[in-house]
Amino acid sequence: MTDPTRVRSQPALTSSTGLIWIVLGAVLAAICAGVLFALVPLQPVTAWVGLVLVVVLFLAMVVIRFAVRVGRRRLTAMASVFGGMALVTLACVVIIAGAAWESLS
Repeated sequence: MTDPTRVRSQPALTSSTGLIWIVLGAVLAAICAGVLFALVPLQPVTAWVGLVLVVVLFLAMVVIRFAVRVGRRRLTAMASVFGGMALVTLACVVIIAGAAWESLS
């Protein structure tokens, strides 16, 4: 018996077609790209690397959607890539903020 209140039991990870992950992934990728693009003047290399990684991760999400069979494995992989996009952006923002903070000292 599965507990419907568990995070792993939600429909987005059990019975979705994956379209919601593509839509939310596109929204997150746009937000991440906007943030990183705004930070290009402060640390161009870090910001561009982050931008490229976000785009590559979004493209990986699309490939997973069409290359992996329907089921929990595909949805888990898409959710993991979604989280990866957020983590890459967070890491780049922290690196850029740290460098900017150091330059103020």
